[in-house]
Amino acid sequence: MEGYGHGKLKVVAGRLGRVYAAAAKFKSFSNNTAAVVASCTFVKTKMSLRYAREHLLLAFDDAMISEEEFVLLFDHNKSSNLDLRYDQYPLFDLDDMEDDECLAEFRVRKRDIPLLEEALQIPEEFTLEQRSVVGGTEGLCMLLKRLTYPCRYGDMLPRFGRPVSVLCMATNWVLDHIYAIHHRRINHWNAEILSPAALQVYADIIHQKGAPLQNCFGFIDGTVRPIARPGTNQRIMYNGHKRVHSLKFQAVAIPNGLIAHLYGPVGM
Repeated sequence: MEGYGHGKLKVVAGRLGRVYAAAAKFKSFSNNTAAVVASCTFVKTKMSLRYAREHLLLAFDDAMISEEEFVLLFDHNKSSNLDLRYDQYPLFDLDDMEDDECLAEFRVRKRDIPLLEEALQIPEEFTLEQRSVVGGTEGLCMLLKRLTYPCRYGDMLPRFGRPVSVLCMATNWVLDHIYAIHHRRINHWNAEILSPAALQVYADIIHQKGAPLQNCFGFIDGTVRPIARPGTNQRIMYNGHKRVHSLKFQAVAIPNGLIAHLYGPVGM
């Protein structure tokens, strides 16, 4: 475990302690078992639970651990998530997709994805917490695919050939990156699209379409986004009109279709 920081070593030690405590129900670990447990804990820290289980199978086949120890450790390394086989699919390559496929799956044409990647300042690649490396184009396409409706992470396996955990972390990473860099464009007054000259253009266009007002430049609208029932503040988050727990946003839309300002989320 050379190269591990103090915090990572504490995590490993904690996991070893829990495994040893559970094993006390059967018998004391042998020296070989202790080595296997340490190795599997190291694998779990850097890779997936499935790799840890495969490691245990090899150890049992080599008679390094007993049957009881194998059953205990194998059960300890089970995942609560579905074991979806992602490795039977090829990794994502935008060049392998047709333009119509991109438009259907991402709602963006193939030729526009590099432009969108540049405009959103997506890095060439990024590294996730568990050290998976994801390309910038791939990460952006994961987010675009996820934002189509309906789409679950399991539905994305054939396209990206990545485990659900990586798809989730990569999608959230790109989403957080975009928000960190660009949130000011909708959370604050955007002078680029809300300059006095631009506001006059919007007002003139709206008036020309038949609106009696000559100084209306946008339209206020609200949206209710359902969420899972929270553990706390359920009354605040509950929407009696829609009869769901939700977050509410208020947006100002301008005639060119852009959201000029966004306020929220709020509860009641």
